[in-house]
Amino acid sequence: MDVRRLETLLMLSRLGSMRAVAEETHTTTSTVSQQIAALAREAGTPLIEPDGRRVRLTPAGRRLAEHAVTVLAALEAARLDLDPAAEPAGTLRVAGFGTAIRRSLLPVVARLADDHPRVRVRIHEHETDEALAMIAADDLDLALTYDFNLAPAAPDRTVVSRPLWSAEWALGVPATDPPVDADAPAVLARYRDHDWIVNSRGVADEQVVRTIASMAGFDPLITHRSDSLELLQDLVVAGLGVGLLPVAGPTRPGVRLLPLRDPAPILRCYAVVRTGRTGWPPLALLLRLLESGMSDRASSASGTPSS
Repeated sequence: MDVRRLETLLMLSRLGSMRAVAEETHTTTSTVSQQIAALAREAGTPLIEPDGRRVRLTPAGRRLAEHAVTVLAALEAARLDLDPAAEPAGTLRVAGFGTAIRRSLLPVVARLADDHPRVRVRIHEHETDEALAMIAADDLDLALTYDFNLAPAAPDRTVVSRPLWSAEWALGVPATDPPVDADAPAVLARYRDHDWIVNSRGVADEQVVRTIASMAGFDPLITHRSDSLELLQDLVVAGLGVGLLPVAGPTRPGVRLLPLRDPAPILRCYAVVRTGRTGWPPLALLLRLLESGMSDRASSASGTPSS
């Protein structure tokens, strides 16, 4: 049904005459009558009936006028919700890996609660591949994802990726192992006969390990998989293997980090949304806060960012 005709019907129900509606809308009674007649054809039932020299709404007309109140209010709410100049409001569905949620999202959620209480955030922890699949299925509004410079994510025109921060990674080995001053292939070559530990819910770090190992001329034996960096360190301490760890992350006693360079593995974090969605006010606000938060940290940070 035409929205303007619904507005005309609602106005008729309130003002009581076509002449009053015509005066209010600066049209003619003939125009008002034509709009009501067209709306009746759309509804499939008469909406007005004679009442002396005037007209009145039929029972169907009164019911449609009651519905028009709800419909027009919903349309106005939708207009305000989508208006870039309006106060952002709505529920945002966000998923990402744990480090990004703690480092990037939680500070922003605290700011939203104080400054924009009508914006709510639902948080789910998922690895990158899982979060991107949810974005593709339109089950998320924003995903916090990562890749490595040595295992870059494939370009995808259906999404927009905003870089947030990056972090250096190193090789986690038992603390009893001696330090090594060499390039990354030489470091990994020392552990060609060891078992290796990689992520159980993503392949990016495994691709990095295999890329550097290939430069050293060997194929690493992937034995253990864990989606917890804490558990990975426990496995290293137990002598069950070695694996990649963030340089600036907390390191447990019994673990040594061997720096990797030439090439150096760098984890890169992104905020990812579907193409065409960045203009929705609450999502645009969240993106701005995420990006500005990273800029603030970069300008005040001293040393390597944590991962």
